[in-house]
Amino acid sequence: MIDNTSDDIDPKGVSRRRFITATGSIVGAAALAGRATAAQAEAVLAAAPIADGAHVPVLVIGTGYGGSVAALRLAQAGVDVHMVEMGMAWDTPGPDGKIFCSTLAPDHRSYWLRTRTKQPLNYFLGFPIDRNISRYTGILDAEEFGGITVYQGRGVGGGSLVNGGMAVTPKREEFGTVLPSVNADEMYDTYYPRANAGLGVGAIDPAWFESAACYQYSRVGRKHAGRSGFPFGFVPNVYDWDYMERESAGTATKSALAGEILYGNNHGKKSLQRTYLAQAKATGRVTVSPLHQVTSVAPAGGGYTVVIDQLDTGGDTTTTKTVTADRVFFAAGSVGTSKLLVKLKATGVLPGLNDEVGKGWGDNGNVMCGRANHLWDPTGGLQSTIPCAGIDNWTAGGVFAEVAPLPVGIETFASFYLSITKNPNRAQFSWNAATGKVDLNWQAAWKQPSVTMAKTIFDKINAKEGTIYRTDLFGVYKIWGDHLTYHPLGGAVLNRATDNYGRLGGYPGLYVIDGSLIPGNTSVNPFVTITALAERNIEKIIATDL
Repeated sequence: MIDNTSDDIDPKGVSRRRFITATGSIVGAAALAGRATAAQAEAVLAAAPIADGAHVPVLVIGTGYGGSVAALRLAQAGVDVHMVEMGMAWDTPGPDGKIFCSTLAPDHRSYWLRTRTKQPLNYFLGFPIDRNISRYTGILDAEEFGGITVYQGRGVGGGSLVNGGMAVTPKREEFGTVLPSVNADEMYDTYYPRANAGLGVGAIDPAWFESAACYQYSRVGRKHAGRSGFPFGFVPNVYDWDYMERESAGTATKSALAGEILYGNNHGKKSLQRTYLAQAKATGRVTVSPLHQVTSVAPAGGGYTVVIDQLDTGGDTTTTKTVTADRVFFAAGSVGTSKLLVKLKATGVLPGLNDEVGKGWGDNGNVMCGRANHLWDPTGGLQSTIPCAGIDNWTAGGVFAEVAPLPVGIETFASFYLSITKNPNRAQFSWNAATGKVDLNWQAAWKQPSVTMAKTIFDKINAKEGTIYRTDLFGVYKIWGDHLTYHPLGGAVLNRATDNYGRLGGYPGLYVIDGSLIPGNTSVNPFVTITALAERNIEKIIATDL
């Protein structure tokens, strides 16, 4: 919920080539990308990887929001938990002394098993700005399906590694459309507050905001929204705001103010490694195996046999392990969990999964755009990569728009936005026996409702301000970034594919506890809702199933 409380040198000496290169690398950074562990944070949950033949009481597949909540609460209840994560631990500095690479200079750490970057904002002035990189198990996965690219975090901390930290609770009046089978009173009285506390959510100091050079872009966004009659409000975030102020004062190592967002944040971001996972470590009951990918979960007596591939940093399988678990929690994210369940059902490993598995997937209505402002409306050469405000036209136009940064270090006279829209389209995952892979039937044309809704804000602002859309950020003469999502949701929808607490029917001890439970849209950034729902579900599961 919004808290309303060539090398041509320009006159400033910046080469056109440098400008294009720098601006390009901010990519969807401007959007909500985020990052995980801080560079100085202690290694989280370091331990020997799970052994072949091991038996564990609980296996959690994934270390994102839902999985981290489950692991912590189970451990606090006295249950030993092992988490498997297909990405890296992200706890060891690289040759440059930093864990995460710069947004402006992506290297092998930036992308998951790609040899060329695939930046959300991948053009500038009509020039493509992606670059070649070495294949590596990097932090950001740009997974391509027909009609859409889905950006996901890869590493211990999951999605908290690659978001901008905007911790938004949906408006109470919208909750019934988000999770219709869930008691709203319980969520708003108990589980949303618990999630916000656990995540370390805080708000920017409004007085500091007014004077901070790094938020000039947000103040311009506020001015333009207000002159067109749109509500504008501050949005809570999991960034350490005290640290941000010290960055601005020059008394702390710059992180958000050094352009860090898309491929990790080395200092101020309170990712899951600093919150839920750190608390889980402190219990002494939770361990994690990074670079481990689950390929099968099959019934075995009173528990489950789980097959896991251990990966090297080139993405190759070095060994395959078979372990047993009394209970298994699917927390691999909307895409990961959905793909695995669809595969297991179609191939006869878990044939009793119901026919709702794989259905109800949505992109949270994500669409991006930029506006070219007048020369008298500069947005600032220094921009914090952590967004702190948004424009709300959800009730009238079906859109909530983040005022996002373009942190290139030079003045762009541009405003950039990531919109969340009330897009009704839902896709389905299905098993393709010919390819041995899971497909998603999303269609590029299904983004048009999102564009139409976003235009209810930005057409009006452009008309009022006498400005135009940028057409050089997503291609040649292309206005809308309608090819992607940062907010995948659904595929194992609560009370459809599962019961009302994430249990998979017919398979006692199998649970879903991540964003795949949410049917395609949360009306805002989703991770607080994913966390709160996980808090609700695991409390019930511990009370009744253990």
